[in-house]
Formats: sequence, C-alpha cells, structure tokens
Amino acid sequence: MNRQTLVSLASGTLFGAGLAISGMIDPARVRAFLDVGGAWDPTLAFVMGGAILPMIVAWAIVRRRARPIVATEFHLPATRPIDGRLIAGAALFGIGWGLAGLCPGPAIASLGVAPIPALIFCAGMVLGFALFRLVPAPSSTRKGTRDGLQAAR
Repeated sequence: MNRQTLVSLASGTLFGAGLAISGMIDPARVRAFLDVGGAWDPTLAFVMGGAILPMIVAWAIVRRRARPIVATEFHLPATRPIDGRLIAGAALFGIGWGLAGLCPGPAIASLGVAPIPALIFCAGMVLGFALFRLVPAPSSTRKGTRDGLQAAR
C-alpha cells in the first residue's frame, strides 16, 4: 500500500471517528439541528464551527506549498458558475439530508453502527451519483478555467 493510500485511509478513519464521537451519525440529532422552529439542537453548528479553524490553518499551509506531501500535484475541482444544475443538486441534497438526517460522510460512518438504515441511504446515494452521470449537462455550461488553489493564491 502506498503512502497516499495510507494517508487517505488514516484521514477517512479520523473523519469517521470525529463524526461518531460528535454524534453526527445520529440522524435524530441532525434533524433536531434542522428543526429551528421546534426543539433545536445546536450541536451540529458547534461541530461545523470547530471544523473551520483547522481548515483555515490547512488552507494557509497548502497555499504556500508547490505540491502536496504525498502526491505529485494538487487535484482540485475547477471553479464553475452557479447554474440550475448546481441549485437543483443542492436542493436535492438538502431535502435528502433533512428527511434522512444523513449526508454521505455520516452515512458511510454509520455503516458500522446502524448498517440497515445506512445501507438504504448509501444505495440511494449511489443511485443519485449514477443519475447525475446519466443526465447530460446543458451545452451552454461553461467549464471553469481556474482551480480553487490558483484562485486562493
């Protein structure tokens, strides 16, 4: 196993453990965060807020590097304009998140704790990925020319 695979595995394991420890793999907790008119639970806001500081530090370090530590080059997505396809995808994501109380990271982390509900969600997630690949992008969609790292510099 190469270094990049080991770092990816360690990072994913750390992320999944963080989700489990913070309670973010509990759909009821996530739905309680989204219930701003009822019994609102701010835990998710604190988890998100706690993720911002390390990310700010990580981006400050990455911007100064010519290449990643365990890869030959950065692979960041191109910046693309906000269009109907993005808005529709974000809306579907939000609806699914609100209904299921899970998004991709917590769903995968939940496979070890509550495998049946997590498998149902993951099957729907994979179906959504496949549908995205099958639905052609409009020909008028322009591809971005600058990646996130170049734009950040």
